[in-house]
Amino acid sequence: MRNLVAAVERIDPLVVFGRVAAVNGLLIEAKGGLTRLAVGARVEITRLRDVPLAAEVVGFREARALLMPFGPVEGVAPGAEIRILSEGANIRPTLAWRGRIIDAFGEPIDGKGPLPQGQVPYPLRAAPPPAHARGRVGERLDLGVRSMNVFTTCCRGQRLGVFAGSGVGKSVLLSMLAREATCDVVVVGLIGERGREVREFIEETLGEAGLARAVVVVATSDEPALKRRQAAYMTMAVAEFFRDQDQEVLCLMDSVTRFAMAQREIGLAAGEPPTTKGYTPTVFTELPKLLERAGPGPVRPDGSEGGPITGLFTVLVDGDDHNEPIADAVRGILDGHIVMERAIAERGRFPAINVLKSISRTMPGCQRPYEREIVSNARQTLSAYSNMEELIRIGAYRMGTDPQIDRAIRLNPALEQFLGQDKDEATSLDECFSTLADILNQGDA
Repeated sequence: MRNLVAAVERIDPLVVFGRVAAVNGLLIEAKGGLTRLAVGARVEITRLRDVPLAAEVVGFREARALLMPFGPVEGVAPGAEIRILSEGANIRPTLAWRGRIIDAFGEPIDGKGPLPQGQVPYPLRAAPPPAHARGRVGERLDLGVRSMNVFTTCCRGQRLGVFAGSGVGKSVLLSMLAREATCDVVVVGLIGERGREVREFIEETLGEAGLARAVVVVATSDEPALKRRQAAYMTMAVAEFFRDQDQEVLCLMDSVTRFAMAQREIGLAAGEPPTTKGYTPTVFTELPKLLERAGPGPVRPDGSEGGPITGLFTVLVDGDDHNEPIADAVRGILDGHIVMERAIAERGRFPAINVLKSISRTMPGCQRPYEREIVSNARQTLSAYSNMEELIRIGAYRMGTDPQIDRAIRLNPALEQFLGQDKDEATSLDECFSTLADILNQGDA
C-alpha cells in the first residue's frame, strides 16, 4: 500500500508537450515546452508504429532543446509529440537487489522477474558528499590478491584505478576481487562491455558465489552513448544506497574510459569543441563528479558513518599509453593506481601487475612497521633485477659482480611465483606478508 501511495504522489497533474523540429544524426531538436525543460530533463518521443523513445535534454540552441535518445531514432518523424516527464532520473533500490543483473534504467535483465521498489528515491546524478562532512578511510581491506595486498594495500573507502590495455586481464582481476574481497556487497558496472562477454563474466568469471552478493549493471558497447553513460551513474547510485544501509560496499567499474568515450559522443553531438584527442571539456568535468561519489560516507548528525564505498575503476589505456588524457586525468583524481602491462602478460604471469609502477596513496600508513620493511626489501630486490634484466637475459651479466643483483637473480623465480596467482586462488593479507618474508629470508641465507 505504501508503494502505491508513493506512486500516486509522484504523478504530476500538469502534462507538458513539445514537438520534434528536426533530427540531425543522433541529435533531436525540439520546440515548445521550454519552460519545463532543463539540461538533464527526461522526455518521451512518440514514434510511428513503435513504443515511445526515451531521451534526455543535453543542451539548447536558440529556441530549441537538443535531445539525445536512449535508443535508435528510427520512427521519429517531424512534428512528433514529445511528452516532458516531471520526475528526474532516479531509482528506488532495496536490499533484495543483491544477486540481480540490471540495465542502465534499473530494469532487470536476468529473467528473474521484476525488482522490488523501495521508498526512498536515489538520483542517478547525485553530488558527492561534501569534503568537510565525509569520514576518513577506514582499516585496510583484504582483497585476496597477493600483489595488491602487499604492494598496493587498500583501505576501506579508498579509490584505486586499474590501468591496462585491452586483453591484459582487467576483467579477470575484477572478478577475483569481486569473489574474494572482504565486504558486504559488490556493485559491478560493465560499461561498454562486449556483448558476448557479459554472460561469460557473470557465469564463469564472477561465478554463482560472487553474484550472490553482487548487483551487476550492464550497458554493452552497441547501446547508445547516453545509455552507456547512465549505466555508470546507475552503478554509483546503487552503491550509495547500500552505503546508506551501513553495508561495506566494493564498487567495481569496467571501464571509466568507455564512460569518457560516451560523454565525448554526447558532447560532440551537442556542439562542444573537441580538445585533446577529441575529448570535450565536459568529459574532464564529469570524471571527478563520478569518481568522487565513491569513498567514505558522510558523517551523520549523531557522529556515525554509513558504510564506505571502496572503488576500483579500470582505465583502458589507448595504445598502451599510460599518459593518454583519460588515464592522466583519472590518475590525478584517485587514491592510487594499479598498472598492468602487456609485456608481463605475454610471459604468462597473471595478474600482469607491474608492482614497481603501482602506488597506493594510503601506504605506508596502513602497514605495520615490519610489513613496511618487507615491502621496501621486496621493492629493492625487484628494482635491482628490473634495472639489469636485459643484460641478465642475454647473458652479459656475470654473477659475483654485484651482491645485490646476485641476490635479486636468486630470488626472482620465487618472487615471480608469488606475484602470479590463479583466478580461483585467494591469499589472506597476513599470509601474503609472511609468505613474502620467507622468500626474502631465503635470499639472505
